[in-house]
Amino acid sequence: MVSPCPLLSLPVSLGFFEDILIPPESLQQPAKFDDAEQVWVWEYETEEGAHDLYMDTGEEIRFRVVDESFVDTSPTGPSSAEVASTSEEPPKKEAPYTLVGSISEPGLGLLSWWTSS
Repeated sequence: MVSPCPLLSLPVSLGFFEDILIPPESLQQPAKFDDAEQVWVWEYETEEGAHDLYMDTGEEIRFRVVDESFVDTSPTGPSSAEVASTSEEPPKKEAPYTLVGSISEPGLGLLSWWTSS
């Protein structure tokens, strides 16, 4: 399922796993980010002209996993810099496991794009 979209990638959720990203270069091309709608758009070309196919939040999506990243996030204890820090902002937590996906092949992308009417 497509998650709320930041500008740098298309986030995808499986419901039980949230750390899946599809970078812009791995979207169906040509693609653009619509600032007004805050969603990615595939500019699909046909003989009748271009059609904007929006990747709306909550839509079901079919993607291929192209990479995975594991980061060891084991606790290490406080460092002297962390103890001395007076910053109110908590440190940004890195996801221990991240998948990178692609929808740049035929049949991949939102399921609504490929259903016949």
